[in-house]
Amino acid sequence: MNAAITVVWWNINPSPGPATGRIYARSYPMKTGMFTCGHQRLPIEHAFRDASELGYDGIEIWGGRPHAFAPDLKAGGIKQIKALAQTYQMPIIGYTPETNGYPYNMMLGDEHMRRESLDMIKLAMDMAKEMNAGYTLISAAHAGYLTPPNVIWGRLAENLSELCEYAENIGMDLILEPLTPYESNVVCNANDVLHALALVPSPRLFSMVDICAPYVQAEPVMSYFDKLGDKLRHLHIVDSDGASDTHYIPGEGKMPLRELMRDIIERGYEGYCTVELVTMYMNEPRLYARQALERFRALLPEDER
Repeated sequence: MNAAITVVWWNINPSPGPATGRIYARSYPMKTGMFTCGHQRLPIEHAFRDASELGYDGIEIWGGRPHAFAPDLKAGGIKQIKALAQTYQMPIIGYTPETNGYPYNMMLGDEHMRRESLDMIKLAMDMAKEMNAGYTLISAAHAGYLTPPNVIWGRLAENLSELCEYAENIGMDLILEPLTPYESNVVCNANDVLHALALVPSPRLFSMVDICAPYVQAEPVMSYFDKLGDKLRHLHIVDSDGASDTHYIPGEGKMPLRELMRDIIERGYEGYCTVELVTMYMNEPRLYARQALERFRALLPEDER
């Protein structure tokens, strides 16, 4: 880990809106997280070990088989996750159950399918709570080509209302991730996020930005900071080709990442940045996790590395 350096930043308004001119100081570098999805063909201990040895500050648990599928955790697997976090002294920054349609998608299918998806997400929140994760992260996957907008948003509001009530009851933060238009037709940009937050104004509901999503839509990444304020809870950092939802290691795509990270730092972002390598680099997850972290830190000012 790197020593903490005091830097100065411009604080964002605690409510959605433009940045203010107030100056504050912080005494730690940018915090990084590793996503375990890329390790899914290896035992999950490899992910914890690599995150610790390579110098990541925390770990984001992917909730799919064979590692951390919520029903498997409930059946006893949660003990291993908690033990690994303790053994490797690796904070679990969040738990991300697989909600993009295989097999769970709360936005598509009949009532039985919707109910099954919501029940799984509630169980995921329970497991996130037990593993001491900072949040549960979900997405609104594709709602189908023939579904009209009023039905889409009505279903989303009903789903989020039920999930947020559960989150409030158990004390778990729920993060709604906007997806690219290649993945979904529901919540894909900052205005969609604002709409969702307005539909369900829960103190436990937040959002985040995977920077690939705005980039492929020619939407400024920093517009999320302007519009969401303190409802922006988390970042997924990747590189992008600008024409697909493919997640690249920093430096392999077209994004002006160095300049973007300077803007993010100047806004005073205090959360984690998960370097989100998914399935493209599964053949050598440790090597690419090392390369991704080194490249990400090279993008930062020296006092933030």
